[in-house]
Amino acid sequence: MTSSFDLAIVGGGPGGYVAAIRAAQLGMRTAVIEKAALGGICLNWGCIPTKALLRSADVLRLVKDAAAYGVAVAEPRADVPAMVARSRAVAAQLNKGVAHLMKKHGVTVLNGHGRLAGQGRLQVSTADGQASIIGAGHIVLATGARARPLPQLPVDGSTVWSYREALAPPSIPRRMLIVGAGAIGVEFASFYHAVGVQVTLVEMAERILPTEDAEIAAQVASQLRRDGIAIHAGTRVEGARRGASGWTVTLAGGASAQLETDVVLVAAGIVGNVEELGLEGTGVRVERTHIVTDGFGRTGEPGIYAIGDVAGPPWLAHKASHEGVICVENIAGLQPHPLDPRRIPACTYSHPQVASIGLTEAQAIAAGHRVRVGRFPFSANGKAIAMGATAGLAKVVFDEGSGELLGAHMVGDEVTEMIQGYGIAQALETTEAELMSAVLPHPTLSEAMHEAVLDAYGRALHI
Repeated sequence: MTSSFDLAIVGGGPGGYVAAIRAAQLGMRTAVIEKAALGGICLNWGCIPTKALLRSADVLRLVKDAAAYGVAVAEPRADVPAMVARSRAVAAQLNKGVAHLMKKHGVTVLNGHGRLAGQGRLQVSTADGQASIIGAGHIVLATGARARPLPQLPVDGSTVWSYREALAPPSIPRRMLIVGAGAIGVEFASFYHAVGVQVTLVEMAERILPTEDAEIAAQVASQLRRDGIAIHAGTRVEGARRGASGWTVTLAGGASAQLETDVVLVAAGIVGNVEELGLEGTGVRVERTHIVTDGFGRTGEPGIYAIGDVAGPPWLAHKASHEGVICVENIAGLQPHPLDPRRIPACTYSHPQVASIGLTEAQAIAAGHRVRVGRFPFSANGKAIAMGATAGLAKVVFDEGSGELLGAHMVGDEVTEMIQGYGIAQALETTEAELMSAVLPHPTLSEAMHEAVLDAYGRALHI
């Protein structure tokens, strides 16, 4: 055994590296084992680079609409290679930032694949075949997840893409079929449509964004269709045949049809990275490719923990980071509150954006709540009108008896920057009384949040 640590973390993504920082702050000798790039998929091939591309798409839309704002410009065009180059540069900058944080906090970073070796030990294997053993009093598995494959459409990097090819495309197709209309699929649909690709979305669930409030998802679907994106919900891929000029895809279910496409982007969910971790013979339980944990990241094996995407939904970077902090603080004996998935906000950076937290209206009713629901459209918000961003609304769901904010759901420009207000309200266990008495600045988009609360109690002022 060459080294011994208080805590070893397998995986340097947003769960792993944040857990490492918190552990170092608490005085633990900490190691992170990462076989690829620090920051994980989120920073390098997910959350961050997609947002950079989507920002480029937003700028392109604004320039195309410049005349509506009294600005005369030449006809804009999408320079996709330049957009991709900027996206990769943003990811590279943040990757360096994580490396700096590891050094700053004295965290040991070991490049390689980590595997449980029994009795508080980890085997670390490098790409060149070298292996070493380290010891750790506690081991956290933060290995993330990967795209779920479709047997009839295996990713080939050429005409069948995963998110990696979509972020750094070998070429720009004329037609694209996206299988899966969750957050990832809808975000890529927004980007590729903006740069001139003919996009079709296929979703097995009865609606796109199936985890979002049905009313919000319907608004997004309506806007995407108005923009020219074809949507087939309640539909599955029945078969696929590759030809000389692309793919012929047979759909069944809600929309039975044959579609011709140049590229298929597979965005049909994820599976946890649980293979080759040495879980055999341990008390760690895996269900549906994800490690089963409690609210503190503990598994069925003493001293072994799991956080982030490998530990199940919601598959969000900020959930992983929060889990990492809770897990480490519990190990240190600080008695943190366990994770409450209902208080994890979700954001989709499509056009329009979507943001939510807590229960949907349907979930609240199904859970037995008598609800009060309030809505406020951005078409009645002064700042939104001034911005030319009147599509969308804010929606809130309250428990009628207690005034508890059960959920909040928004669609529209920059709602991903506003959902934190409702998140803080839930964390403080705020009722409608405090939210109604709060004073929000004018003119701002956030006023719609206040008005939605007022509307739930028949007191809206501007509708």
